[in-house]
Amino acid sequence: MSEADAPRRRFLVHVATGPQDPTRAALAFLVAATALKQGHAVTLFLAGEGVRLLTAEALASVEGLGTGRLDAHLAEILAHGGRFALSGMSARARGLGPEVLDGRPAEFAPPDVLVRLAAEADVVMTY
Repeated sequence: MSEADAPRRRFLVHVATGPQDPTRAALAFLVAATALKQGHAVTLFLAGEGVRLLTAEALASVEGLGTGRLDAHLAEILAHGGRFALSGMSARARGLGPEVLDGRPAEFAPPDVLVRLAAEADVVMTY
């Protein structure tokens, strides 16, 4: 079966790693972008330190060793229809407000949304 014939899947990429581990953080976005480019549906749920990845500071500075630049992966995710859910509790605890959503296809979400997304996904990946 060729890649074009492969069934399309729903991916949930759960990211709790923040800018302190740039390689792992960028890898999460790279994998999400790759799945989107292959035609899969992808939602990234950012929790814990992962909510910091959509800040201007992180996007300007995070580059993983062998996993690329976070801002480049975000551009690919947005270009291919990826969506984001951010833990509202994690964002509030870190002093982040609506500015972190910055007009992106993103929303603040409680834990029950993470559970629902995981239950609906064909593939769940955690970084």
